[in-house]
Amino acid sequence: MLRFHAITDVPGIEVGQSQDETALTGVTVILCRRGAVAGVDVRGSAPGTRETDLLNPIHLVEKVHAVMLAGGSAFGLEAASGVMRWLEEQGIGFETGAARVPIVPAAILYDLALGRSDVRPDAAMGYAAAAAASAGAVAEGNVGAGTGASVGKIFGMVGAMKAGIGTASLDLGGGIRVGALVAVNAFGDVVDPQTGEILAGARPVHIGPLKLGGEGRFANTLQVMRTWSGRQILRLAMARNTVIGVVAANVRFTKAEATKMAQMAHDGLARTIRPAHTMLDGDTIFALATGGRRADVTLVGAYAAEAMAQAIVRAVLMAKPAGGLPAAHL
Repeated sequence: MLRFHAITDVPGIEVGQSQDETALTGVTVILCRRGAVAGVDVRGSAPGTRETDLLNPIHLVEKVHAVMLAGGSAFGLEAASGVMRWLEEQGIGFETGAARVPIVPAAILYDLALGRSDVRPDAAMGYAAAAAASAGAVAEGNVGAGTGASVGKIFGMVGAMKAGIGTASLDLGGGIRVGALVAVNAFGDVVDPQTGEILAGARPVHIGPLKLGGEGRFANTLQVMRTWSGRQILRLAMARNTVIGVVAANVRFTKAEATKMAQMAHDGLARTIRPAHTMLDGDTIFALATGGRRADVTLVGAYAAEAMAQAIVRAVLMAKPAGGLPAAHL
């Protein structure tokens, strides 16, 4: 039975979050105290990451002890040092003989255009998020790495909408559970994967005497991109967007299988973000296998994509207005 409908339904996974609600930025930590075999797949062309090379299946270290997601653009990677410090204090890490070194891969999103650009996640915020980690319910919306997240930015922030953190879990039977957690800060629109209906995304804007994006509630980023004005905007657009997340399952995988799980989970992103994996996004998904039953990677990967799609939808439906941006329901 799924208690929380969150990634924490996967045994061995805990989540902690901290944020600055005035500056609109924050940190989300996905903790695995006993370690988890990990993989990663980066599909966006403007990523901001840390410790992803060691997840290559040919490299030595097998397990990670946490994954950190944060705002603050590249500045936010500093928060991972706080997560490491907390883990070290708990005696958690890769044994090197001289010390236990916590392994904490991380990815960041760009939220500097919302709230205060001079306040970014730091070591103290990362430490606080790790210390707050639990295996219970997970807060969604404007929390953690999703505090300053937004979507639909083809016209810039003036036409964007608020997004945030979302999570979901699925029971595959036989004791196997798959979960996902994601911070949605996409360039494109978020759509319902069943109907294709836009849930949150770019809104029509006035630029001087011109109204761009039509007359409806949403401009529809794909349609705007085909227009003359949309093509000119794309030439000037900056890489300030990304979807960063984690999928997890209580299975025994190799690093190669975990990497395949992360790769397949991107299908959930592609079903719900339109367009996805652009030159302006840094889309990155980590995968964690916490141990337990052996399972077919195709089965687990397929449902990791389903969980990711559900989590992305929740990230926008649970968001609240902030920084002058409207949200899907408010």
